Amino acid sequence: MAISRIALALAAATMMAGGGAALATNPMVGGAAMYETRNIVENAANSKDHTTLVAAVKAAGLVDTLASPGPFTVFAPTNDAFAKLPAGTVETLLKPESKAALTGVLTYHVVPGRLTAADIAAQARANGGKAVLTTVQGTTITVWEKNGAWYVTDAKGGKAKIGPADVIQSNGVIHVIDAVLLPG
Repeated sequence: MAISRIALALAAATMMAGGGAALATNPMVGGAAMYETRNIVENAANSKDHTTLVAAVKAAGLVDTLASPGPFTVFAPTNDAFAKLPAGTVETLLKPESKAALTGVLTYHVVPGRLTAADIAAQARANGGKAVLTTVQGTTITVWEKNGAWYVTDAKGGKAKIGPADVIQSNGVIHVIDAVLLPG
């Protein structure tokens, strides 16, 4: 019984990571190794795919928070995800007068606690196929699976594909996503 639960958890984690082989000890994200001994900010700062996210975290004044012990689960949009937003959106959000709005968007990508792919898959199974997670911002996102791929849906109905998942950090876990989530 315990072995079958472990096998299910490993299968769920592998599916959320894109169906590949077992997860590497130091997975590569944005051309850089992600070390379990580093925190979310330290690892994200080394990913060439997350320079916009890092700039936004700095502009919002969230560096100290995301470098703290947490733990946090971060759904981390790539630079390409930010590029999908309407022209001028990122530039506007990075302005000092937009700090509150930027903070709201960024904290909408963070869930308290360390939720691995297996944890999220278990919540989805227990909740009719969908895991509803409350973000630090205060509203919810929904994680679900379709045809072996995992997605997250925001309050406005936008969806992002997850992958890679389970990028373990010293203070949480990152799941990379291909779109920016927007609170309602």
